[in-house]
Formats: sequence, structure tokens, C-alpha cells
Amino acid sequence: MKRYTQIMLLAVMALLVRNLAVKAQDATEIMKKSHMAYYYAGNDGAAEVTMRLIDKKGGERIREFTMLRIDKADGGDQKYYTYFKKPSDVSRLTFMVYKSATGNDQRWIYVPSIDLVKPISADDKNSSFVGSDFTYEDVSGRHWTEDNHKSLPDGQIDGKAVYVIESVPKKPYKGFAKSISYIDKDTYLPLQEEYFDDKGEMIRRLHADKIEVIDGIPTVTVRSMENLKKGSKTIVEFSKITYNVGLKDDIFTERYLKTPPHEYIK
Repeated sequence: MKRYTQIMLLAVMALLVRNLAVKAQDATEIMKKSHMAYYYAGNDGAAEVTMRLIDKKGGERIREFTMLRIDKADGGDQKYYTYFKKPSDVSRLTFMVYKSATGNDQRWIYVPSIDLVKPISADDKNSSFVGSDFTYEDVSGRHWTEDNHKSLPDGQIDGKAVYVIESVPKKPYKGFAKSISYIDKDTYLPLQEEYFDDKGEMIRRLHADKIEVIDGIPTVTVRSMENLKKGSKTIVEFSKITYNVGLKDDIFTERYLKTPPHEYIK
């Protein structure tokens, strides 16, 4: 009888381990689909962007820029190009990212006032993006393979059914100790993301404020990031969005950091 009990206990433990492994696999697949829907829509993309920076007293600053993106492979390497137009203190400033699916991303910023292209080190990727509540890494996103994922009980955001996924960085990471993503079950777009520090306190919260269908692709056209410690908020609105533009790879080079491609930036 004792031996039978031990065998049953081992069988139950094996089943639990297998179920946990399946859930982890399912959670990773959901995050992959979400990342593909959010960051890899079409083969490339272009948009005009208005960024509103709101401080804790309600004061506002505006940033206007053009963003270009090209995918080297679905779910793989990408390149991003951002050209600032307004206000005057950031006009002609350019930001470029080479996003790697397997290694460290590379980032550069061109500062026109001193005519200098500066690389942004990996240690600075969690720094504020032009004074906003978004970080440099938020611009191009964090690849899903960098975290371990597990499913939490499903929920609702804005009346929509969502998968709830907890993600923990595989390696020590300055940006957050864990995050919780609320993924729309229909579109796989992240409707909300919450970031926590190592004390378990929420430090930032991303919300999809508006979703529209562009060229047949569900797209977050307005999103906001709250910094809960600072009491500030940044709202980003995308307009004139186009996919499968046919962007050329040579746009994403140092030459165009200093001299923007005028066919896309007007």
C-alpha cells in the first residue's frame, strides 16, 4: 500500500510538472503572438507621431516626429528611424535602433546642435526617451525571448476578454523586476502592461487608449504611459499610419541620421 501511494504521488507530481511546462509554453506563445501583432505589423511601417508629456502638476509639453520601421524577418531583427520636427529644442534630432532578436540592440542618436552621432549604450536603454515616460527600449519593444512567462487567470480590460501573462527577466534587468501584460484575446494586442520593481510596487503602467484598423491591421493609435512614482504621464498618438510602404534598408544608416529621407519626412 505504501509503495502504491508513493507511485501515485510521483505520478501526480509528474503531471503537475508537465502542466506547468505546458502553461509556460502557452504563455510564451501568447507573448510571441502579442509581440508580432504590436511590433511586426506588415513588412514595414511609417507614421506621424504626436507625444504629449504631462507632469504631475498638469503642465504639458509637445513633441512631434516621424517614425519609420522595417522588418528584416518576422519576429526577427528590425530597424527603427525617428526624426523629430517640433519643438525647436529637439528639431532635427534623430534616433535609430537596430533591434536584434538574439543579441543586444544597437541605438544611436544624432544631436544637431553639436552635429554629433552618439551611440546609446545598453546600460542607457532604460533611460527616458526625450524626457518622456517611455524609455529608449519602449520605442522598439523588448523581445519576448528575454523573459520567462507564465499565465495568470484570464481577465477583462475595457470590457474585452484578455489573457493575463506575468513576465520575469531571465537576466538581471534595470527596467523592471516583473511585468504583467493584458493581451486582447481577439487581436493579441496588449491592452495594458504593468511594470513592477523588486519590492513588488508598480512603477509604470502602459495603456492602449485607442485601437483602429489600418490597412486591415488592428493598430494601437493612441497609447499612454504613466510613471506612478513621478506622477507624470505621456500620451502618444499615431496618425497617417501606412504599412508595407517599401522602405529601403539604406535609410537606416548614419547618412540619414544627419540628412533625413525627404520622401518620407515632410
